[in-house]
Amino acid sequence: MSMRAPLSLKARAIALLAQREHSASELRQKLLRIAREQARLATAQAAETSATETAQPAEAGPDPTEDVDALLAWLQAQGYLDETRFVESRIHARASRFGTMRIAQELSRHGLALDAEQQAALKSGELDRARLIWQRKFGDTPPQDAAARARQARFLAGRGFSGDVVRRLLRGLEADD
Repeated sequence: MSMRAPLSLKARAIALLAQREHSASELRQKLLRIAREQARLATAQAAETSATETAQPAEAGPDPTEDVDALLAWLQAQGYLDETRFVESRIHARASRFGTMRIAQELSRHGLALDAEQQAALKSGELDRARLIWQRKFGDTPPQDAAARARQARFLAGRGFSGDVVRRLLRGLEADD
């Protein structure tokens, strides 16, 4: 049975980026995990093949942090890793389901932020996005009582829409009646 050699760290990074955009911090975490696992497997294989090291524990491999950081710098220099592209793809993927606050929170977990132009663009269409999400969830029937109104407001707030947008949407629905 022939075993293929594992992919290099660079090949794994490019494969991950081919699947979807990643932030530098997210890709760094994944690559560090992969590099440490590859080092652990290499150490285990070396210990297996060496019959003279029966009583000695295997040495821990070198820390791959420098290699991963150098690879990330190379990926950025070559244009494979672009945080602006990551932010744009995240906005595109999330805007139809979430409000500006939720998108900004998700980006902050990656160590990134919306620029002023992106923030303004998201805020300008937030009421319309909230209305579409509300219609998908609740149909065209406005809340009949305070409990239903509170439930709908909590749903929209949980999706990352500001309190002002939620109030304007629910007041607009009641005004339409």
